[in-house]
Amino acid sequence: MIAQRTLLASAVLSALATMSASALAQSASQTQQPQQTLPSVTVTATPFNDTPDNQILAPAKVLSGDELRNKLGGSLGDTLSLEPGVSASAFGAGASRPIIRGMEGPRVKILQNGMSVLDASTFSNDHAVAGEAATARQVEILRGPASLLYGSGAIGGVVNIVNDRIPTVLVDKPSGEAEVRYGTADRGKQVSTSVDAASGNIGLHLDGNFRDADDYKIPGRADLGDPDSASGRLPNSFARASSLGFGAAYIQDWGHIGASVGGNDDKYGIPTEERSFITLKQTRFDLDGLLRNPFANFESLRFKVGHTDYEHTEHHEDGEPAVTFKNRALESRLELTHRELAGWRGTFGLQTENSRFSALPAEHDDDHDDDDDDDHDHDHGHATVPLTKTESIAAFILEERDFGPLRLSAGGRVESVKHKPEAESALPSRDFTLGSYSLGGLWSFTPGYALGLTGSVAQRAPSVEELYSDGPHEATATYDIGDANLRKETSRNLEISLQKTEGLVRWKANLFHNQVKNYVYGRMGDTVDDHGHVEPDGEFTERFWSQGDARIRGAEAEVSYNLYGDGLSLRGFADTSRGKLTNGGGNLPLQPTTRVGGEVGYKQGDWRSGFSVLHAKKQTRLAGFEDFAVPSYTRVDANLSYTQRIGAYPVTWFAIIKNLLDDDIRLSTSVLREVAPLTERNLIVGVRTRF
Repeated sequence: MIAQRTLLASAVLSALATMSASALAQSASQTQQPQQTLPSVTVTATPFNDTPDNQILAPAKVLSGDELRNKLGGSLGDTLSLEPGVSASAFGAGASRPIIRGMEGPRVKILQNGMSVLDASTFSNDHAVAGEAATARQVEILRGPASLLYGSGAIGGVVNIVNDRIPTVLVDKPSGEAEVRYGTADRGKQVSTSVDAASGNIGLHLDGNFRDADDYKIPGRADLGDPDSASGRLPNSFARASSLGFGAAYIQDWGHIGASVGGNDDKYGIPTEERSFITLKQTRFDLDGLLRNPFANFESLRFKVGHTDYEHTEHHEDGEPAVTFKNRALESRLELTHRELAGWRGTFGLQTENSRFSALPAEHDDDHDDDDDDDHDHDHGHATVPLTKTESIAAFILEERDFGPLRLSAGGRVESVKHKPEAESALPSRDFTLGSYSLGGLWSFTPGYALGLTGSVAQRAPSVEELYSDGPHEATATYDIGDANLRKETSRNLEISLQKTEGLVRWKANLFHNQVKNYVYGRMGDTVDDHGHVEPDGEFTERFWSQGDARIRGAEAEVSYNLYGDGLSLRGFADTSRGKLTNGGGNLPLQPTTRVGGEVGYKQGDWRSGFSVLHAKKQTRLAGFEDFAVPSYTRVDANLSYTQRIGAYPVTWFAIIKNLLDDDIRLSTSVLREVAPLTERNLIVGVRTRF
């Protein structure tokens, strides 16, 4: 609470200081430089395609251009971990998922072009996200309840990877970009490209990425408490990934209709004593159509369909497969946007999702491909998660209206979720009816300044793994035990924000309070063998999916000067959050610590440079079964780039140094924080071009 008050006080003082600084900067800019022009950025994951500063339901951040390339990491979590309110699960180099305001896993929805990635990354922190930021045009973060639009899996927030795989506009000539980079700490080699072209009214798109990284170097010992633990390179921390996608669309004045196909093929190590590794494959098909002015009084009708065939296998050190996770899923989405009616503009629609998910011993996983509902006659082995069919259907509406300087937004969603395990498992089917709604306002009380207030209620159905798990999980060394009687989560969220959105000096501060009834979390128990029998020297630790009422509250603040202009630029931010089980239940596990950071940049002509510092406090707010207080750390990064023209093409040479001080960095949100620090000082060099 003290840290939260300190952060709020700092935000208020920064706001007051920057008001006066803004006047000085504006006066100086009138004589020294032209008015700053911001790049055109819209948030595609919201129905109004508005700018980040005009979001009401969920404060938004968009990473694109050089900012995205400089922050690009080997995983999605690593790429986004320096944004206010966002941390990472950091399960080695191959798997790191974003954690938003202390919420992770099935509470954070990962999208690709507005559709769920439909992988297995919500199941556990060791599962990689089947989406690639290296080929993205932009990555969007919606912090706060976004379940109105994307379902109960978005109760904590949304990350949308936008790669424009299905074109929506025709280009005059082939265009795109390509990049090659190399990192010293992991001998990481990466090549990525994205190309757009057109033939008549047919738009074409191709993107691909290849990454190959060895075990990465660490600053000290892998285990702080063990002088005999690994040093130098962290064993089994390698990561290899490749992706390829192709899309085409027929584009006319009336809209477009298109399709795409893409695939991911990954292999990465789990840096634990067991030294297991994961191989992952996914094939994905998408359809996307847009009709402009389809009916009277309607602006557009949009439909999307996505189908994925996902599989990953966890292997023992010797390569023997242990458990195979499969998810075959189909998602559809229909949105209808109406013209202004009595001053209101809005969107309503339907969303469906059908999936077949399982986590079975590798020798018995072929049942997943059987679409017959009848019982099976043969033995499964001991399933970590039995084959389970999930069906969901939802209707949603979101409306917005301006009352002079006040913009109001209201919305609601009704969703039905049904989980049906195969009859052989003898587990009960579960049905959930979910209701979510939100009301918010953004008041521009003077030009360039706005005050926002949002209240929302969002509900989440327990996931398949939380309900039906009962088996060993090799990569995390846990024996997961679900509870088929879990109830739905209900989150009541209140958020207030204050922001300045014009001029060279800009800032934003958010306060949020989230009360969650029936919060589902993993509670650790005894050590057991691979059959779940208590064994003091057992290979696995019991993880019980349990429920309790929880409260998560926190704050974020960010201030910037000349962020997108030439010359000097400055940025500072801080965030804090605390999650607790109410009624004396103690702290929630794997919670982010308080952080404060700053950036200095300089742009002049063809040169760009940047320097950033992030300090994270020691995390002493531990759950009852946690015994490792993550030490504080300071991360210093720097970057330098130069752009020249070779023929008709701009070519940018760049160098990025991450963890310049070679600090031992361990994240409080990581299950592996005791045995797997982040990489040591890493010099990344490369070249990219646009054409």
